[in-house]
Amino acid sequence: MKKGFYLVMIAQALSSVADNALLIAAIALIADLHGPDWMAPMMKWWFALAYVVLAAFVGAFADSFPKGRVMFITNAIKVCGCLLMFSYQSFGNSHTDQLLLVFCAYTLVGIGAAAYSPAKYGIVTEMLPPELLVKGNSWIEGLTVLSIIVGTVLGGVLINPGVSALLLSHEWIQHLAQTRAEAAILVIAFVYFLAAATNLLIPRTHVRYPRQQTNPLKLVCEFKGYICILWHDKLGQISLAVTTLFWGAGATLQFIVIEWGARHLGYRLDQASVLMGVAALGTVAGSILAGRVPLKRALAVLPVGVVMGFTVMLMPIVHETWAVYSVLLLIGGLSGFFVVPMNALLQHRGHVLLSAGHSIAVQNFNEQLNILLMLALYSLMLWLNLPINAIIIIFGLLVSSLMLVFIHWNRLNHRADPGLENTIGQHGHGQALRH
Repeated sequence: MKKGFYLVMIAQALSSVADNALLIAAIALIADLHGPDWMAPMMKWWFALAYVVLAAFVGAFADSFPKGRVMFITNAIKVCGCLLMFSYQSFGNSHTDQLLLVFCAYTLVGIGAAAYSPAKYGIVTEMLPPELLVKGNSWIEGLTVLSIIVGTVLGGVLINPGVSALLLSHEWIQHLAQTRAEAAILVIAFVYFLAAATNLLIPRTHVRYPRQQTNPLKLVCEFKGYICILWHDKLGQISLAVTTLFWGAGATLQFIVIEWGARHLGYRLDQASVLMGVAALGTVAGSILAGRVPLKRALAVLPVGVVMGFTVMLMPIVHETWAVYSVLLLIGGLSGFFVVPMNALLQHRGHVLLSAGHSIAVQNFNEQLNILLMLALYSLMLWLNLPINAIIIIFGLLVSSLMLVFIHWNRLNHRADPGLENTIGQHGHGQALRH
């Protein structure tokens, strides 16, 4: 692995730590402002909406400049969103107005994240050859999930009554923050600054792409074509379908675990955030094991996704701490093991057919669109006052059923083209664009 790759990992880890800690701090802020239960997943919905709305533009932006510089600029946008959320009290005395500002601030962070992602994943395909992509993705995904653990736990620790009181007792924090959420957001902003500083150290890869389109209407039309290219590719469509399902399910599972911890186990928010960290720890282990799967064997892990869906349905029957942790570790481990090879395969096909930035933008568009759908469905079920355990059963059945559909779809593709596996591992990029 090149030195620059490790700098990318460090920058990504710091930025991801801050993203996940800020989510917990924002949920705590909504609770302090007496917002309804459905507001937290809807806040994440707006975060994901930024990925969908900007998908046609962020790929061109990522391919127009050195990826390290793009990551720095987009991290700066995240810092602005974080500081805007910090100043929520300056937006009037009405809790409704302040909640609106929290929504806007987290949406701004989502805009930064949407533009950050094509650069973050795109630079991996520029730095590493195809045979190292699964290993590189194993590192990236493992570290990303590890940062989810650290960020989620950090957010929970920062809003813990004892820790927030300790933070607010420091003289320099007293001058800036008056509440637990403000103190937490201040610390998180500092982590974003560290990520931005690391971005400046990432070396240039000297990969050049054709001059990017700047006309918004033409960008949208081109992006529609990129989506069609990946969905028509026999390997791209399966890996895209699986990763789209995984990230939609993962985003929803974050909120399910928090709500499950509160209703089923009687946990506070800071305690429930630890449960999310436990599941993420399992994902790290699964991601590390997945690093041993060759790229050409990526499709062999599809049945693991079916098992993961059924494992989720064990959550309503566990109560003891050891059983709760074991189920969450197993869910995380299975998800990490099957998504890393799928992610690597999708990045490889996207790089070969399109370009690093555009292929990741297409991936993000589909994944975030599914996040919007699944979070909206989850918010609707909460609004209908469905029991959390019923929601979990519905969720698990949905994941398992869709994975069975994808497995059958993959078999049909291989029957139609027996030589499909031979296209995995090709070098070069932009083949479909040249045609």
